[in-house]
Amino acid sequence: MGKGDKKSKRGKIWKGTYGVSRSRKAIKARLKRTQTAGKAVATEAEAVSPVRKARKTMRKKAAE
Repeated sequence: MGKGDKKSKRGKIWKGTYGVSRSRKAIKARLKRTQTAGKAVATEAEAVSPVRKARKTMRKKAAE
């Protein structure tokens, strides 16, 4: 059950086809759920995120 197997999910991905083991509806539904969940989390994070201070960087001393 690898890339050459027409009935497995890995074989479908490799071949670029869809079917019972890799349905388009399931993939689209999963992507839609993750996008909407990501947007909700992003809006909450923007409202709660504290202001960050700029980091100080070490500067090389001039060679004399």
